[in-house]
Amino acid sequence: MEVTPLMNRAFRSTRGLIGGLAVLLAGVLTTVGLSGCGAPAYNYVADDAAGTYYKVPVQWHPLSQQQINALLQSEGEPTTGIWSTAFDAGAGPNADHVTAGDLAQPFAFAEVFALNSTASNELSYNMMRDLLLPVTSSTRSAEAQEGFPLTDFKQLLDQTITGKAGVHGVRETFQYTFPGGAVNTFDEDVLTNADQTEVYLLQVHCTAACYTQNQNAINTVMTSFTVGSST
Repeated sequence: MEVTPLMNRAFRSTRGLIGGLAVLLAGVLTTVGLSGCGAPAYNYVADDAAGTYYKVPVQWHPLSQQQINALLQSEGEPTTGIWSTAFDAGAGPNADHVTAGDLAQPFAFAEVFALNSTASNELSYNMMRDLLLPVTSSTRSAEAQEGFPLTDFKQLLDQTITGKAGVHGVRETFQYTFPGGAVNTFDEDVLTNADQTEVYLLQVHCTAACYTQNQNAINTVMTSFTVGSST
């Protein structure tokens, strides 16, 4: 059973992205080993135009831009003027895993996109919490009434993030049970810039057992997510 995690983006412009991200190219993914000697343990994933980067274990397999674009198109999302990357720790990387509830290995998905002026004015911490899946109690109640299929929400972490140059946002870690009984853990960073014109997100998820087994690696990925210069 799958569930669409992109349902709560009503505040995103539906007439194309605006601002500096409009000039991003589809192939801006670069990876550089981060180990001082020997085989690198992590690869560096960067969007130079937006000054956004994170790192993933070298064993995690990158999805092609074609796979990611097909995923975005299936959800009615634009594929131009946007930076998007995904990594699958399982064999045979598959974009469908972004919504799968039975993953025995972590799946990571990251995006950078622009907001229209109305969205910039209305964006709040709670909207960032609910960007991908319902997290706040009011949104969970509303989605449940609309037939949202995931149940048994459990909050594991609710952290406010304050970065450099006014970057701010949240880190949310929580669990949902999928139809059929599989408990999944979701770990998300959702950030915005000082004037709230751009959103930067990173999500890693898999089954609760998988998350426990890979928690150190996942936490390294999540805490490496940076907007702007690291110095």
